[in-house]
Formats: sequence, C-alpha cells, structure tokens
Amino acid sequence: MPTSAPGSSPIGSPLARRRHAGFTLIELLVVVAIIAFASAGVAFALRDSASTQLEREAQRLSALFESARAQSRSSGIPVVWHPVQGGFRFEGLPRGALPERWLSDATVVAGDARVVLGPEPIIARQELVLGSTAVPQRTLRIATDGLRPFTVGNEVAP
Repeated sequence: MPTSAPGSSPIGSPLARRRHAGFTLIELLVVVAIIAFASAGVAFALRDSASTQLEREAQRLSALFESARAQSRSSGIPVVWHPVQGGFRFEGLPRGALPERWLSDATVVAGDARVVLGPEPIIARQELVLGSTAVPQRTLRIATDGLRPFTVGNEVAP
C-alpha cells in the first residue's frame, strides 16, 4: 500500500503531470533568439529606399525654411538660403542655428537655387527642385506662394 507524505503526490497523478508540462527556460530563450534574428533580418531588408530619403530631405528642408523664416521675422534680419558643396547655408543666421548638411550625400539641388526668407511677413513666390544622384529620374519641388508655408510638391519631370 503506497503511503504519501503531506504535499506529495503519486507519480501518475494529474498534479505530477501538470508540473512537467510547459516550456523550460532554455526552450523559451531559443525561441526568443530566433525571433530576434528574424526581426533583425527583416529590418535590414527593409532599409529606406533612395526615393524615401529624397522625400525625407524635402520635408526636412521645408521645415528648416519655415524655421529660418520665423527667425528672420523675429530678428528683422533677412535670411538667404543657398546650397554649397556637401550641404547648404542660411546667411543671416548665427552659425549652427540650423543644420547645414544633407541627411544623404546623394541629395542635390537642381539649378542655381537661392531662397530669400524674410524678414517681411509676405515674401516673393519661390521654389526649388531637389533631386538625388541615387534616383536621377525623381525630383521633388519645394515651393511657397509667399503667404503660405513651404510645401513639398509632386514630382516634376527633369
């Protein structure tokens, strides 16, 4: 006749079977490692395309224009933007007040672009065309009518 101490149960009982069911810590760590490697692989496979980078550059430059325009109006000093080798400059603002480098080295400005950003509340109609050496067939237009903020327009034919 089997005897059992308080709190113990026979090997074939349902309580003993429940204790052995489930996953071990090693099994869970292996599954988490597999998921991490798979996620990393997908993240590297879905890198930004050059077209997406160009859109990001255009949105960023549009926001920088609005910031420079606001600073020009508050200081009363005209601000002029123009591209330079490897980036761009905001003449009339203190050095380092706004970024002066492209996010991507492939970004280029079409033509001889120059944008005057104030200090008057109404500026002249202005636009410039951004392109990318990585995707030469795609360009984006950044423009304002002088009243509204700078916006990124649709693609324009080169």
